[in-house]
Amino acid sequence: MEESIRLGRIAGVSIGLNWSVLLIAWLLSWSLASHRLPTSYPGHSTGAYWTAGVVTALVFFMSLLAHEMGHALMARRHGVRVEGITLWLFGGVAKLGGEAATPTAEFRIAAVGPAVSVAVAGLFGSSALLLDAVSAPSLMVGAATWLARINVILAVFNLIPAAPLDGGRVLRALLWRRSGNRMQATVTAANAGRFFGYLLIVVGVVEFAAGAGLGGLWFVFLGWFVLNAANAERVYAVVNDALAGVRVRDVMSPDPSVVSESLTVGEFLEDHVMRHRWSAFPITANDGAITGLVTLGQVKSVPASARPTTLVRDIACPLGQTVRASPDDSVTDLIERLSTCSDRRALVFDADRLVGIVSPTDINRAVELAVLHTSR
Repeated sequence: MEESIRLGRIAGVSIGLNWSVLLIAWLLSWSLASHRLPTSYPGHSTGAYWTAGVVTALVFFMSLLAHEMGHALMARRHGVRVEGITLWLFGGVAKLGGEAATPTAEFRIAAVGPAVSVAVAGLFGSSALLLDAVSAPSLMVGAATWLARINVILAVFNLIPAAPLDGGRVLRALLWRRSGNRMQATVTAANAGRFFGYLLIVVGVVEFAAGAGLGGLWFVFLGWFVLNAANAERVYAVVNDALAGVRVRDVMSPDPSVVSESLTVGEFLEDHVMRHRWSAFPITANDGAITGLVTLGQVKSVPASARPTTLVRDIACPLGQTVRASPDDSVTDLIERLSTCSDRRALVFDADRLVGIVSPTDINRAVELAVLHTSR
């Protein structure tokens, strides 16, 4: 899930929001201020309910962030790169740049999130008891009580043994440790996730038909998300297993055509794109050094009227932002590193000499061949 708003960093981890959080924050604030709090704690003004609702919703998202920070910090402790945390429609996600090396590390990374939620629930539960004991305003007691309950629900839901939930990761770690086969453990956890996703959809449809309204639709959307995420994990596991042992040299297109960075986009189109089959070209400085990569996707962003005056280097992905690989690198490792700047392409260097380029087409063909080979 892509972030729409960058918030900053916590402990070196990039934190962002997807726009969908704003919708959920408003719906949650409205639900608390208009229904839950007035029903449980009558006698306060509309302003007081809305203040309590908005503050409680914001603190709830801080709880989600604490949950994801638990995953991120534990992953980093076990040598897994953390790309950032994004809060979105269905909670949050810690984006990891790799996988745990052992079942134990996988278990710890997965289990720490629900453990943090339980700890947060205990904190708010204790706070509610303390506030009630000192006769604090009832809305403060109610907000703390609700936060304690919702964090318990968050922990329990996430421990359901179905990928992509934390419980699915725990299940995968346990199966992986018992069998020694990470791919098969992932497929089993993903299949459990698919079953759970279908179950949520069925429950949602039944509830909607019974008059639950938005509550039923929420289960349908949640089930759809779980189902799609589980399918993606299953495919990822099968592909990774099929590509085990495949090296970059096995899939790259060798000896790519290079172009001067000082060409205009118009000259580049006329002299190179129209005469070669390539859709991406490394660019060079006057001394012949590789300085970046230009793709047809980047060319398309230049209006026809600007092509005679726009230089190739002005639209290319700089070398520092282009993924570099060695011929002996693992293809599965390379896939995890591909970036959008270069349209998911990588330049292959043998020492300092450019020897090839890897494109999405190269990778897709390698995947298809690998899957065909393993299915024989």
